[in-house]
Amino acid sequence: MEKTTWKPGTMLYPLPTVMVSCGAEADEYNIVTVAWTGIVNTDPPMCYISLRKSRHSHAIISKNREFVINLTTRALAFATDWCGVKSGRDFDKFKEMKLHPVPADKVKAPMIAESPVNLECVVKEIVELGTHDMFLAEIVAVHGDKKYLDTETGAFNLAKAEPIAYAHGKYYVLGDFVGKFGFSVRKKKKKRRAKKKPKK
Repeated sequence: MEKTTWKPGTMLYPLPTVMVSCGAEADEYNIVTVAWTGIVNTDPPMCYISLRKSRHSHAIISKNREFVINLTTRALAFATDWCGVKSGRDFDKFKEMKLHPVPADKVKAPMIAESPVNLECVVKEIVELGTHDMFLAEIVAVHGDKKYLDTETGAFNLAKAEPIAYAHGKYYVLGDFVGKFGFSVRKKKKKRRAKKKPKK
């Protein structure tokens, strides 16, 4: 198999693309779009986001040490991109994108009502890395839109929300279901052979 080689870079795709909301008071509420994000621990549940120091949200999160990660969807793709290229210094992003801030349970930062899943996060450590600072945070509450709950099983069906991911400068809706965790090693159930009824 022939490969080509590039200089070291961030070629780790696809990534979740999320809208991070922040601010302790309504007059400082802001939204920043982040692709440098992920889970880093299970118990306690922890995640991270990485921001440039120049971003307006960097100062807000550094001061308040909390934020909300809001998952994004096909319907939110335009707002997701817009909030990533415009600055909160110049625009009220909630107002401009007709998004609605709603109170969180554990943090002062608002959640985005239109997002299917909201993760309330409390910053535990800020790590200076170079171009970006990493905000290492504990997830202290999770909220899901009830319309994606299966009324029979109680399972949350995020696929129905058409979540989007980021890959090399482009946004994509997640594709077809190919398997459930552990399906590669799960034993197949043997088909029961139907007993033949004796001829009369």
